[in-house]
Amino acid sequence: MLPNTQSSGSSQMTPREIVEELDKHIVGQKAAKRAVAIALRNRWRRQQVAESLRQEITPKNILMIGPTGVGKTEIARRLARLAKAPFIKVEATKFTEVGYVGREVDSIVRDLVEISVKMTREEEMAKVRHRAADAAEDRVLDILLPRAQAAGFTAEGGAGAGVKDNDTRQRFRKMLREGQLDDREVDIEVRALPVGLEIMAPPGMEEMTQQLQGMFQNLGSGRTRSRKVKIKEALKLLVDEEAAKMINEEELKLRAVENAEQNGIVFIDEIDKIARRQETMGADVSREGVQRDLLPLVEGCTVNTKYGTVKTDHVLFIASGAFHMSKPSDLIPELQGRLPIRVELEPLVVNDFVRILTEPDASLCRQYCALMATEGLTLEFAESGVQRLAEVAFEVNERTENIGARRLYTVMERLLETVSFDAADRNGTRVVINREYVEGNLGELVKDQDLSRYIL
Repeated sequence: MLPNTQSSGSSQMTPREIVEELDKHIVGQKAAKRAVAIALRNRWRRQQVAESLRQEITPKNILMIGPTGVGKTEIARRLARLAKAPFIKVEATKFTEVGYVGREVDSIVRDLVEISVKMTREEEMAKVRHRAADAAEDRVLDILLPRAQAAGFTAEGGAGAGVKDNDTRQRFRKMLREGQLDDREVDIEVRALPVGLEIMAPPGMEEMTQQLQGMFQNLGSGRTRSRKVKIKEALKLLVDEEAAKMINEEELKLRAVENAEQNGIVFIDEIDKIARRQETMGADVSREGVQRDLLPLVEGCTVNTKYGTVKTDHVLFIASGAFHMSKPSDLIPELQGRLPIRVELEPLVVNDFVRILTEPDASLCRQYCALMATEGLTLEFAESGVQRLAEVAFEVNERTENIGARRLYTVMERLLETVSFDAADRNGTRVVINREYVEGNLGELVKDQDLSRYIL
């Protein structure tokens, strides 16, 4: 990571610490967690070596292989959040070879830079928010207590009026900070938001589209408009406006581009769908073409964006796919060579489902208990109920399409449908989800294969 960015703190975690953090949210898949932890730590290691060697060290990109719903996307997303790195998830099937109708792969890098700019702006605004809050407070006080004009006063009277005015201002400031004035309405002048303009352009013209959008946005910049809002809302608007004034936009953009180049993570999902299957005959429309277009990005190239040129040499690419109908070897050899780390994720079994329901910090059971608690209804999950829920999800996955842990959402929603509907009328009651409750609500559905195919 960049030593001068906020993300450097999290990048200094050891691989073991990174895995421990991922364990709080994702069950199992030790091999995949180890691979991404090493990849993240290697970025920090790269920053510590000599400059001459640093440029030669490229990221070791990862290919995750495993069925849907086992945690591939979640591992990459949590890793990026842990590293505070710009992260984008794209579907390989959304892109087409140059010349076909569809998105071009360069838009991946442009979107990554946009995310990096947004992240960097939020970091910079957080640094100046305290000063911005003071400035916003003064602007609100100026509206409430317009400063007296000095003209017409004697020197002595002017000084006395100034002291009195200052005392009044301090009293109002105290009331403002204590929230006593929150509901009073005031007229404030705020900067007008740039007009959101959507320009439809043919494939390959994305750069021109961005330039046109930027031109139209600049036309409306600098204008202000008057709004009548409550003081509580006015303070929020003015804090954001004052913070934006304190930020150096040019420096921010340079840092954002550097952050995207050095720390960016791109997650390419469903890469198996663009692999050429051996049994396919005829024109396999643009599958290999997309791979060939992706290859320069993964190898390292320069892409033009509205923030300047962006090099992808040190962006970490994580690709994933189920590879049911194809194999990793069906990808073009050059792309295979750029995804040197192969990780196979294990299918989920009943015990994994039990752990998913209970162990993560924001497990499904905790989520539903919290939701029902808002209605005053106490929901409790007994061990027998959780076990039976996991068994039902596993059985349905075995008999129908295996969608992994996503099946738990379907099963849980069906199980708690009645409770959710009646919760507002059952304030103060307690519901225990045990094995008998699960059997009573899901037993018939699980036995009837035709019904479970459509409902669960």
